[in-house]
Amino acid sequence: MSQARDPFSGLAALRPARRREPLSGADPQFFRGPSPDIPAGAERLAQMLGATSRRNRFGEHLGLRRWFSEQVGIAAQLGAPESEIDPAALRLIAPDAQREVADPRQWLFLDTETTGMAGGSGTYAFLVGIAWWDAGGLEVEQFFMREHSEEHSVLLELSERMRERRVLVTFNGKSFDWPLLETRYRMTRAIQPPVPRAHLDFLHPAKNLWRPRLGSVRLAELERHILEWDRGTDIMSELIPSIYFDFLRGGPPDGLVPIFHHNQMDLRGLAALALRVISLFANPEQHGKDALELFGVSRICERRGDLRARQFYERSISGGLPEDARRKARRSLAAIAKRAGDLEKAEALWTAMLGTSREGLEAYEQLSIHYERRARDYSRAAALAREALSALRKSNRIGAIHPVVYRRYKERFRRRLARLDRKLEAQATVPLSFSEPYPA
Repeated sequence: MSQARDPFSGLAALRPARRREPLSGADPQFFRGPSPDIPAGAERLAQMLGATSRRNRFGEHLGLRRWFSEQVGIAAQLGAPESEIDPAALRLIAPDAQREVADPRQWLFLDTETTGMAGGSGTYAFLVGIAWWDAGGLEVEQFFMREHSEEHSVLLELSERMRERRVLVTFNGKSFDWPLLETRYRMTRAIQPPVPRAHLDFLHPAKNLWRPRLGSVRLAELERHILEWDRGTDIMSELIPSIYFDFLRGGPPDGLVPIFHHNQMDLRGLAALALRVISLFANPEQHGKDALELFGVSRICERRGDLRARQFYERSISGGLPEDARRKARRSLAAIAKRAGDLEKAEALWTAMLGTSREGLEAYEQLSIHYERRARDYSRAAALAREALSALRKSNRIGAIHPVVYRRYKERFRRRLARLDRKLEAQATVPLSFSEPYPA
């Protein structure tokens, strides 16, 4: 029977290093020299990776740089951008971006490997990977802390790179990587967190573009299905912290090599994904693969107030969307037509949407509003409200609607029907004018 694992063993491995005397010639206020607590396998790890020990005023860390001449999958056809990002694409990615953001030479891709996924002050970014486009390829640089005391040195190195390229580019970095690094910078009490001029997180456009098709928008899934690139054998992310902790306790360094490769592949995948999104946003009809991608672009255009949203929605609908996406596209297109004053188009879309789905119930409501307030056809508006209540009951019976949503719609349609019945009754009792002939 194996011995139970100590749940706090990982934290013990990251204990602060004991106080040491500075090396001769170093600034005693900052640089304390190489730590005697560096695991025995660190030198062998450097040899396996081709990495070197780097030094700055806060100490040492392991550094590695590689240049990748090829891009990934579909992105290989696009090539690294050699001029400014297309203005139409940039507006969809970052509508308030400064001109500097349009310069791809200012983009710095970032990805971290950490001691846990929960974040917080107890989580360390033990491997920080950055990348940038250079000479038609991708330059990848990695900073690794061989033990806890090297964190300051890693963070200082990252800060210097971020001063060279001011636009941070990540995948889920706004929620995880960058907040974690900001916390680590603050905890040093010696290094100010660098402030990027802009932060582009490609997780958010990926959700709009590809989640309707894939369900999951994990970077590995996007690489396989969108970039047409299979990264092959890869380490499971949940194993990464334990492999690092084992290394700190003196375990063999071999398990860290796949982590470095995993981080490199994440950076390459992110750069390729950025190219794919840029090309798609710049010319959706040329670079869009199918109606679902055009539907995703339409949603982002609508959110950004881009007038192309209407034509993209129309073309995605005519391109053969799946039923669920088609309902959502019609709903958005109807709202755009209504705002533009094209009530005939909006009415036709609402009529085609009627049903027991959420969009179908919204269509009943919008049509009822239209006939009551604009067409002044109270009879038709009341008939639609009654049909809506019937559809609502059916939707509730088959469990297709949340009980809270059901009650909300039920109350709204009942109030509307009661008001319409009062209007119809009042209309029926209005005395005829002298100019109107008596009924036969």
